Amino acid sequence: MFFVKFATIENVKISAVIIAFNEEDKIASAIESVKWADEILLVDSESTDRTREIAESAGARVIVRQWPGFSKQKQFAVDAAAHDWIFSLDADEIVSPELAAEILSIKAAGAPPADGFRIPRLSFYLGRPVRHGGWYPDWQLRFFDRRRGRWKDVLIHESVEIDGRVGRLKGDILHYSVENALHHHRMIGERYALLAAEQMFARGRRATVPKIMTAGLTAFVQTYFLKLGFLDGLAGFSIARFAAHHAFLKYLMLRELQENPPAK
Repeated sequence: MFFVKFATIENVKISAVIIAFNEEDKIASAIESVKWADEILLVDSESTDRTREIAESAGARVIVRQWPGFSKQKQFAVDAAAHDWIFSLDADEIVSPELAAEILSIKAAGAPPADGFRIPRLSFYLGRPVRHGGWYPDWQLRFFDRRRGRWKDVLIHESVEIDGRVGRLKGDILHYSVENALHHHRMIGERYALLAAEQMFARGRRATVPKIMTAGLTAFVQTYFLKLGFLDGLAGFSIARFAAHHAFLKYLMLRELQENPPAK
């Protein structure tokens, strides 16, 4: 990883906000990549490792708050920031030098041409960048004026809604979420499949037996063949295989929710 230092420009104030839980191995890199911001705010979900200490020593303002879910925690960070222009970063991401330079050029101009900006996110898997299988450009709306936008209140796949003009930037957010195959397996089985099932259930979606039986195969074909995942080699095959597992598991869990609805 590499970073560049930029001179501070006073026209537009930007708060970089990060949410984290037990990210002592990654948080320093994330913070270092947003040192160009006028404020760095970390909202920590009661970490039991050294995440808070590392963040504070790196210059971030830290707020400790119990975990309410992704969207709610990210919106809390936005509301708690000192400045209206927000750059939202996850703890397992870093800002590329090219993206930092783009944002600082907008800052220097003093009048952003949009109310929010979508940014391409480049993820790394098994040690290599993944550019196919639906993983890139993976547009993320992360730089925005909080007076015109806020995080949607959803359980999973949270995103920012903007009441205004949305632009695009070219520089990447670099994403280092999946550490290894076991980590990927646990992410799906212990977190994302269940959240996806709960969200579908809340929206009135229902799982039929044929859907459960075909969801995995459909996800694999789409990811590996239709979205050209095979061009990423073993990483592309692994991603497609885990996508199939995620699809099967979330519909199976949705079926379980149908048969045993949670108490209200």
